[in-house]
Amino acid sequence: MQWWQAIILGVVQGLTEFLPISSTAHLVVVLDLFGQPTQGPFTTVIQMGTLVAVFVYFRKDIWHILKAVWGDVRARKFGTTTDSRLAWLIVLGSIPAGVVGAALGSKIKAKFYDSMSIGVVAIVFALLMLAAEIWHRTRKEDRHLPELTDPDLTWKEAIWIGLWQMCALLPGASRSGCTISGALFAGLNRTTAARFSFLLSLPVMLAAGLKELFDGRKELLASQDQLVNLLIATAVSGVVGYLSIAWLIGFLKRYSMTVFVAYRIVLGVALIALSVSGVLGAKTLITPPTDPHATVPLQPATP
Repeated sequence: MQWWQAIILGVVQGLTEFLPISSTAHLVVVLDLFGQPTQGPFTTVIQMGTLVAVFVYFRKDIWHILKAVWGDVRARKFGTTTDSRLAWLIVLGSIPAGVVGAALGSKIKAKFYDSMSIGVVAIVFALLMLAAEIWHRTRKEDRHLPELTDPDLTWKEAIWIGLWQMCALLPGASRSGCTISGALFAGLNRTTAARFSFLLSLPVMLAAGLKELFDGRKELLASQDQLVNLLIATAVSGVVGYLSIAWLIGFLKRYSMTVFVAYRIVLGVALIALSVSGVLGAKTLITPPTDPHATVPLQPATP
């Protein structure tokens, strides 16, 4: 992999991780065009850059949450403040994706990590996003939680949104698209849905990134060039990810997700067409190894 390819991958990761259009679907296309395997720890680890973007953008919220959790620990109680309640709701909402990802993550990739399946999933969840928007518009009012500390956000709603995040384990579903849709169905407005979606992504993204970094450490650190490319892609994804968070929150204050629905449908149809024609997936798609701790070298697969 060349350094300029790492930059492009970082840009793609940063843009598509938070926009509800599926980072996996776009990375598959770019990696395939680069002649690189479409699976491996590299793309999961560069998510750490976008994870840092969430920490930086929501640093005030996160600082208040951490202080509130420490207060709970000292008081030996749960949910003593609205900030600490939010922390525990984030933990609760992260459980479904964490459990299913740990138990079935490699099997899900083995079954669905190809351009045809990703295209189909992209279309299905685009239609679910559209349904969430329609549901949102039919409600006479929704709840705006400016600092995400509204005591009316319940544990049932946290689990509900967490179940939608679990669906994002399917390549092509989009983590942000799933969780924002779930939050809209729960009655939150678009801006609050996006903010909670980003905060909810922190535990799962951190766990997945650290696991892939540990499991694939030999491959990722196999050479100096490999390490440099990883650092470049991660740094770029962080900067672009920060900008995309800011842009999306501003966008959702004024507009719906309909444009993303249309884009996802076009993307899904294109992926299916390119898969059927053999343009995508013929050379570089590598089936995940049966050993979840095994790694795949980042070099073109032999035809």
